[in-house]
Amino acid sequence: MSGAVVHAGLVAVLAVAAALPARGWSTEGDQSAAHEHARAVVLAPGYADLEFEPPAAGGYALPALGYAADGAVIDLAGVPRRLHDFLGDKIVVLSFIYTICTDVNGCPLATHVLRGLQDHIAASHDLHNQVRLVSFSFDPTHDTPAVLRDYSRYFKQPDFDWQFLTCDSEQTLDPVLHDYDQWVIKDYDAEGNFLGTMSHVLRVYLIDRQRRIRNIYSVSFLHADTVANDIRTLLMEKVPEKAVSLGH
Repeated sequence: MSGAVVHAGLVAVLAVAAALPARGWSTEGDQSAAHEHARAVVLAPGYADLEFEPPAAGGYALPALGYAADGAVIDLAGVPRRLHDFLGDKIVVLSFIYTICTDVNGCPLATHVLRGLQDHIAASHDLHNQVRLVSFSFDPTHDTPAVLRDYSRYFKQPDFDWQFLTCDSEQTLDPVLHDYDQWVIKDYDAEGNFLGTMSHVLRVYLIDRQRRIRNIYSVSFLHADTVANDIRTLLMEKVPEKAVSLGH
């Protein structure tokens, strides 16, 4: 796919990003511009600066919520891999998306927050080479490796460990979505024609080096600053010497 092609979902991400100043954005309208219409969409907290001071990293616990499942995936080079190939050696932030999602508080939010997290990690010596971001498409029909390569160029810094994955079919994808409790429903019109969009719940997963899920972020709680704090909290943990090492 040509790099000049911009997906509808990409437009949504870039449009929101363009509306945000470099150091944050407030969802409150400009009171001096009373003649302007109010915004039709209330953006999720992840698009703005935090309105509170988050707990200090290491000052709270993140209990394990279960183990991160494996599954057959395809990387940007079109090579068949296992999801567990990307888990275990680093702290992982895993996001399920599809590239043509136009709900700004859905997949575009996840990509926006991961891009902000990428910038934070790249500028933080204590997080250098400690974290991997993974954007996993649940639209294998449209989101081929070529489409994901095109999409990733707008967000991924050169040489940063941000992986974009897809599957070879919905049959391969379904068990992974089931294991991560990530439900996705295709949208159809009254005549039964697929509209190209999907209804889904935004879920972003924080996974430790033992492949345990340590947090699941929803729309209301997904923010680059809080995710970064959670990552630091995991890095400060002492891993028991007899911790079980999971194989691929």
